[in-house]
Amino acid sequence: MASSGVEKVGVLIVGSGPTGLGAATRLNQLGHPSWLLVDQEPEAGGLACTDVTPEGFLYDMGGHVIFSHYQYFDELLDSAVGQGEAAWNTLQRVSYVWLKNRWVAYPFQNNISALDKEDQIKCLSGVVEAKVLNTVAQGKPANFDEWIMRVMGPGIADLFMRPYNFKVWAVPTTMMQCDWLGERVATVDVDRAIANVIHNKEDAGWGPNAVFRFPLEGGTGGIWKAVAKLLPPERQRYGASLVGLDKDKQIATFADGRQVQYDALISTIPLDTTLRWLGQPEWADGLQHSSSHIIGFGIRGRCPHGLKCWLYFPEDNCPFYRVTVFSHYAKKNCPADDEKLPTLCMADGSDPSAEAAAAREGPYWSLMFEVSESQYKPVKQDPVKLGGTAGVWPEVVLETLLGSIATQLMQPGDEVVSVYHRRLEHGYPTPSLGRDAVLKQALPWLRKSNIWSRGRFGAYKYEVANQDHSLMLGVECVDNILFGTQELTLEHPNIVNPRKNFEMKYTREPVMPGLLDSAKPLSVQKN
Repeated sequence: MASSGVEKVGVLIVGSGPTGLGAATRLNQLGHPSWLLVDQEPEAGGLACTDVTPEGFLYDMGGHVIFSHYQYFDELLDSAVGQGEAAWNTLQRVSYVWLKNRWVAYPFQNNISALDKEDQIKCLSGVVEAKVLNTVAQGKPANFDEWIMRVMGPGIADLFMRPYNFKVWAVPTTMMQCDWLGERVATVDVDRAIANVIHNKEDAGWGPNAVFRFPLEGGTGGIWKAVAKLLPPERQRYGASLVGLDKDKQIATFADGRQVQYDALISTIPLDTTLRWLGQPEWADGLQHSSSHIIGFGIRGRCPHGLKCWLYFPEDNCPFYRVTVFSHYAKKNCPADDEKLPTLCMADGSDPSAEAAAAREGPYWSLMFEVSESQYKPVKQDPVKLGGTAGVWPEVVLETLLGSIATQLMQPGDEVVSVYHRRLEHGYPTPSLGRDAVLKQALPWLRKSNIWSRGRFGAYKYEVANQDHSLMLGVECVDNILFGTQELTLEHPNIVNPRKNFEMKYTREPVMPGLLDSAKPLSVQKN
C-alpha cells in the first residue's frame, strides 16, 4: 500500500471472464511479482458464466461450446477441468434451420435440396446469378448485405440470410461490414449446391465447431471457475465494482471507495463504456452492440429432439434466433431423474391440472433460447403472468413459450417445471460499418495511457470473440506488456481463423505440468 492509502500493483486486470483469466494465467505462469484480478461479480466467468435455477437447471449465457485454435487454450482447460471422458463430453454438431415447417441441415446454403422445388429454383438461380455478377464486380463489397448478394444471390438472401442475420444482430445487414466473416459464415460452392439438389443429398458438418466438447458438470461457467482456482486466491478480488478511471494518474476507483494505482491496466470492460468514462463519447457512439435475452425452460419427460445441438430460426413466428438443446450437452445440466418437481405451467402458458401440478419425478430435458435486442429491434419486456405457479416474467418469455410450440420444439401439453430469463446489456459486439475507424483511433489512444482494452467487448472484434480467442487476447496482451511482442489474435484475425485444412495453434515449451510454465513469448506453428 502507498502512504496515501492508494493500493499499488504492476498489472491490474478488470474482469474475470476468459480474457481476464487468460491474462492472469499468463502473469502467474511468468512469475510476475505484482498483479491483481478484480471483478464486480461474486465469482469468475464473465459473459461465459453459467446460472442455475432454483430447480437445478443450468443455463449458459448463450450457445457456448469448446473448440479451439490454440494448444495453449486446450492445455489450460485440460489442466483446470481434467482430461478425456472423465471430464468432458465430445459431441458431433447436429444443427438445423427451421424454415417453412421443416428442418434444413446447417449450413443452409449447402442444403437447399431440403426446400420445395419453387424455393430450390429461386436459390439455385440466385447462386448462379451471383457467381456471374461477382466475376465482374469492382472492389470489395460495401457491406454485409452486398457480400450476401454477391456470394449467395437474392434467393438465399431473402429466404434465410437477411431475416436470420437481422434476428441475430438486431441491425439490418446493410449497416454491417463484411471483414469479420472469416470462418463464421459458409460461402456457396455452386457445383456442390446443384449436385446436392440433383441427388437430394443432405450436406452438413461445415465449420470449425463440427466437433466440440462440453464439461460433464458445471456448464461453461464451471470451466472458468476451475481456471480461476489455478490462480493464487490472494491475487483475485470479487465483488469489486469499478466506477471510475483516472488515466493520467493511472488510478482505478471502486464502488467501495478503494483505489488502485497500476503500471498497466488490462480492461475487459466494454470499450464504449470506457470511452464514455474517459470523455470520448463520439468514439463510443461509433460502436454498436446488441443486447441478449437468455431464456430457458426445464421440461418433464424425455427430449424428443434426438442428437440435435443448436437450431436456427429465421422466421417471424418466434422471437428467438437460436435454440440450444442444452440437456443434450451434459446430463447434469438438468436435475437428476428422481428429483421431484411440480409443474409450474404448461408449454402454452396455461395452468397445469391438479395432477400435473403435484411434485413428481422426471426425467427432465431443457431448451435454451437466445433473443436479440437493439434500438432497431425492440423486445417486449412488460411483466406478464404465466399460468399455474410459474409467476410473472417479461412478455418475451411468454412469446418464447408460444414460439416454441409454433416451431414444434415443444407441444402444448408439455410440462414446464422451470423458467429462466436473464438480459445481458452487452450481448454481441456489432461489426458495424464504422467500427474499425473507432478501433483504429481508440485502442492506440488508450495504449498511450497504459490501458490495454481487450476481450469480447474490450476490443469489440466479434471475429475473435469466441472463448479461445478471448483467453488468448488476455495472454497475448500480457506478452505485449512484458515483452513487446505482437498481439496476433487482436491484429490478425484471419491468421488465427484459418479456413483451410490446417490448424495454426499457439505452442510453447515445455508442456504444462499442472500450470503453464514457459517463460518465453508464445510462438505459432502450422499443424
